[in-house]
Amino acid sequence: MTAPTAALEVDGLTVSYGALKALDGVSWRACAGELLGIIGPNGAGKSTCFDAVTAMAPRRGTVRLEGKDITHLSPHRLGAIGLKRAFQQNAFFDDLSVLDNMLAVLGKDAQPGLIQAIFNPLATAHMKRQAAPRAAHTLERFAIPRTLHHLRPSELPYGTQRMLSIALAYGLGAKVLLLDEPAAGLGGADMQVLKQLIRSLLQESVAIVMIEHHMELVMETAHRIVVLDLGVPIAQGAPLEIQQDQRVIEAYLGKTQ
Repeated sequence: MTAPTAALEVDGLTVSYGALKALDGVSWRACAGELLGIIGPNGAGKSTCFDAVTAMAPRRGTVRLEGKDITHLSPHRLGAIGLKRAFQQNAFFDDLSVLDNMLAVLGKDAQPGLIQAIFNPLATAHMKRQAAPRAAHTLERFAIPRTLHHLRPSELPYGTQRMLSIALAYGLGAKVLLLDEPAAGLGGADMQVLKQLIRSLLQESVAIVMIEHHMELVMETAHRIVVLDLGVPIAQGAPLEIQQDQRVIEAYLGKTQ
């Protein structure tokens, strides 16, 4: 039986800063509807891996989206073809409302060009009104109720801010969604909302690649896990395999005497 084409595949990713290799020959693949977890101690190269995938760091190696080589594409072109990334730090336009933040990322479907905005304000207002229901629906899908859409992002509870970051990254949709520590600072009900969101995206055949220190979340949601240590992949496999891998235990806890 032929293996399915990976939604995202990286091969031999290497990032060097002078004599320092921050990433050394990293390869992995994630298929549609699959969550690939990337874990490792602090300084293991996890975020550098995302930087390399999204062309935000000089690198060697190959990146493919649905079998097509996209290594040569610049970062700003990746979103248009379905490769989206949410960062560790929340990123908003805090002078805009939550709804207007979502309208902003919908691009030309919701926002006119500068010339039209200046010289045809009525058409601009009409375009925003037409797009507002779609923006509101997307926000609700990411667990942000309409009662909060008029607020500025900084006025949201922290857990809702994290959902907004993911919603803005997702925008009009994604084939592959890179999540960098989405559970940072979350607990209790907020963690359950995140788990539900992840499962719903997977059911819609989005491939998710997630960097995360929260081991319970990783072990509960990931189909496969890649473990990095000092920029080198030391293990790959199903969650149970990773939990029992002596190399992983030593990387996190230190070698026993």
